[in-house]
Amino acid sequence: MASYYEGIRVPWVPTREEFIEQALELAQVGKGDVLYDLGCGDGRIAIAAAKRGAKAVCVELNPELLKRAMENAQAEGVSHMIRFIREDIFKVDLSDATVVYMYLLRSVNDLLKPKLKSELKKGVRIISLDFEISGWREVKVLRVSSPARVGTYYLYVIGVSDI
Repeated sequence: MASYYEGIRVPWVPTREEFIEQALELAQVGKGDVLYDLGCGDGRIAIAAAKRGAKAVCVELNPELLKRAMENAQAEGVSHMIRFIREDIFKVDLSDATVVYMYLLRSVNDLLKPKLKSELKKGVRIISLDFEISGWREVKVLRVSSPARVGTYYLYVIGVSDI
């Protein structure tokens, strides 16, 4: 039987390169972290996290994008620090994450809430670009901009934002 969530599709819109370091800095990503990028696309967030010493997990359902993420990580010399999973984001186990990165849609964020709350440990940081998690309190909000785009990062912390 197919999962209800398998019908959900989020278009791939990559995080702008100039916004990536700001996201990782906002969540203080570094050595000792395990960052999950839900819907990782070409792997740019996971690659940047790995360059900061974190382990990363790229979760992507689209096989072509996941292949591109693997190739990009190899080219950047960090593929040994990244695990690549071709899976529905609603099915992957997040229990070892210390940071979760999401650039999804508000409706998908809201559907993910029960999973995030049940699988993530207290203190796990969640970064969401442009789309809030309804009913949760942001720990920080960061406006980012470039000549071509303006965006907003929302930082949530399990045990603080979700109560």
